[in-house]
Amino acid sequence: MSTLLLVRNGRRAVSLTGVGRRGTDALSGVHPVARRSIIDLSYSAHFMDFQGSSIPSSMKKLVVNKLSPNFREAVSTQTVAIPTPGDAELLVRNRFAGVNASDINYTAGRYDPSVKPPFDAGFEGIGEVVGLGLSASSSYTVGDTVAYFGSGAFAEYTVVPAKESVPVPAVKPEFLTLLVSGATAYIALKRLGDLTKGETVLVTAAAGGTGQFAVQFAKQAGCHVIGTCSTNEKAGFLKSIGCDRPINYTQEDLAKTLRKEYPQGVDVVYESVGGSVLELAVNSLATKGRLIVIGFISGYQTASGIPHFKGGTLPVKLLQKSASIRGFFLPHFLSDYKEALGSMMKMIAKGKLVCEVDCGDMSEEGRFVGLESVFRAVDYLYAGKNLGKVVVEVAPPPVSNSKL
Repeated sequence: MSTLLLVRNGRRAVSLTGVGRRGTDALSGVHPVARRSIIDLSYSAHFMDFQGSSIPSSMKKLVVNKLSPNFREAVSTQTVAIPTPGDAELLVRNRFAGVNASDINYTAGRYDPSVKPPFDAGFEGIGEVVGLGLSASSSYTVGDTVAYFGSGAFAEYTVVPAKESVPVPAVKPEFLTLLVSGATAYIALKRLGDLTKGETVLVTAAAGGTGQFAVQFAKQAGCHVIGTCSTNEKAGFLKSIGCDRPINYTQEDLAKTLRKEYPQGVDVVYESVGGSVLELAVNSLATKGRLIVIGFISGYQTASGIPHFKGGTLPVKLLQKSASIRGFFLPHFLSDYKEALGSMMKMIAKGKLVCEVDCGDMSEEGRFVGLESVFRAVDYLYAGKNLGKVVVEVAPPPVSNSKL
């Protein structure tokens, strides 16, 4: 195997290889050049890149400079040097990045108060490996397509630990929907939902990024599924993925509909809105009902991040029904992550899982393309306009400059 090392200012070398992990040359059919020495200073200024296209010396990324739940106020675009991957790391050219409601919790510093600005924004990305370290080359090679769940995804290039990268068949935004949105629904319902065939499940914000998966997983478990949404278009989408009773709350009174059509209550609630919707969900629980809180988006844009909740009688309501409220935060369940992704990937391969992506094609200013469009995408999500997972196309597919 021919290996090239990158050496800068006498620092530790990292491997950059064009040879696949299966022992075949990356440029199929081309005779390899003569073996080079282990440390090749002639290559000290650049990487060996995917399909022969050069890596620029600088890139753009979104950086949190001020703690605020206002994304536009907290974040700015910066031009920085392309990062160098360490021994067990990959350099990924991002093609798509996912937008999450929690992005503004992150910019507000709510997850880890000890972290101070500046820090990188974005939770999840998917793209091509364009550089890698020596240890990482045992599992990956330049040109592999990977997805990842970690900070710094709102950037043209991101350094990602190889062990935290997920190999994917192709750079398609559908695979990106699994990393946070899909995994949250899969693991939360499996570990906390205790779903039993024939039970009734209520999914709030059902046509959103994670709601769409909760609907499908509950239906696969043999449950009757109710889904709340804000438009008839979303209601139609919910029916197409198996939702038994979509409720467009802009046209129907949600509380009255639930009392009339489900007088015995609902067994499980997958809840992400908070505030008055959470109060309604508590009141709608059946005996031994389980309410899973995966978020409370209605409060994220406020100074505290927490929507008002009338919880004075909560202990009585739970006791009278032997019901429970369970919180779910994905980083606390990473031991389940690999199995969840593997299972969902199999579902996709078998055509048993819909991954609806919203790249803003129907928005007033058009498709979300380029890092600058992340700001529009966050606004779009919080305006409740999205159908499915909001995804930004960070960069178009790479074009090879190789003449071989």
